[in-house]
Amino acid sequence: MKLIRWMIVLGAFSAQNYVFAQDAKIVEAAKKEGRKVVIYGSLETPVVEGVIQAFRKKTGITAEYWRASAMSVMNRAMTEYRAGKPGYDVVLNNSDPLVIMANDGMLAQYDSPTAKKYPKDQIDPRFGPITRYGIVGVVYHRGLVKPEDAPKSIEDLVNPKYKGMLVMADPTLHVTTIQWLSSLHKIMAKERVDKFIRDLAAMKPTLVESMLPASERVATGEIPIALTFVKFAYSAAQSGAPLDYVRVDRMLGDSHFVVLGNKAPHPNGGKAFVDFYIDDESMKILAQSGEFVNRKGIYPPLPGAEKIQYVQMEVLEAKAFEDKKKEFGKIFSK
Repeated sequence: MKLIRWMIVLGAFSAQNYVFAQDAKIVEAAKKEGRKVVIYGSLETPVVEGVIQAFRKKTGITAEYWRASAMSVMNRAMTEYRAGKPGYDVVLNNSDPLVIMANDGMLAQYDSPTAKKYPKDQIDPRFGPITRYGIVGVVYHRGLVKPEDAPKSIEDLVNPKYKGMLVMADPTLHVTTIQWLSSLHKIMAKERVDKFIRDLAAMKPTLVESMLPASERVATGEIPIALTFVKFAYSAAQSGAPLDYVRVDRMLGDSHFVVLGNKAPHPNGGKAFVDFYIDDESMKILAQSGEFVNRKGIYPPLPGAEKIQYVQMEVLEAKAFEDKKKEFGKIFSK
């Protein structure tokens, strides 16, 4: 029995050394190709900057980050790729745009050694491990809406008393909002979904480009309530804005990934960044910034975060996405 135990320990030690050795080999190759990696992503710049600094300190490789909404990231990368001049090595994005990009041949399948730390059911065969979850909920300004007067549920958003008090990402432009509306049947009785969406449009919400400006409108006190990522209730509070979120047990969200480009100008730099991004150090940095990371026992410092039941939103293929985009465009333009 002692021999068997030692063989298990030795095997684990050897596997760990193998991961470190392969990582070092990739880092050295990345240094020879220019000590650089270019990243396009939808994750907010201040959050990614913490990861980039830690990555640079560990590897000596410089990372350049360009941030935009999920759809804008996809569109820029797609335009460059089709022109034969892709400028990105790595893409940080949610599942729907990545599906479209993968179908266009824009992404490479990289089996990072760090992925061995993730359960197999949390690894997408095309994109690798799920890194974090973009959980959508109701965020409000406590100085404008008292907690007892805030919505008590998602469906409560269409209460007439909140008309003119809501901001959300434009469902004719924003990927995650289109997904969210398409997935409401997972947390709401199916027979009520269509009416809720039409009632939501009838509330005449202020429509903005993405989740971030929606939260910013509430943080500044311009608009009291936002349909946005729950994490902004934490990040805005760190800047002094009195934001909170509506506590409901089940919240829709989407999986996010870090993926290597198929024609990456700095492929080894890209691999080195992917290895680092999905590892523990990066996940802890993201969580401390308010992100819901895919790591058991690691939660953002947001009250009640550990009680949220995450419900995966529908993943829409290109045609389904365009159909939903047109459908919601007609509803919200009335």
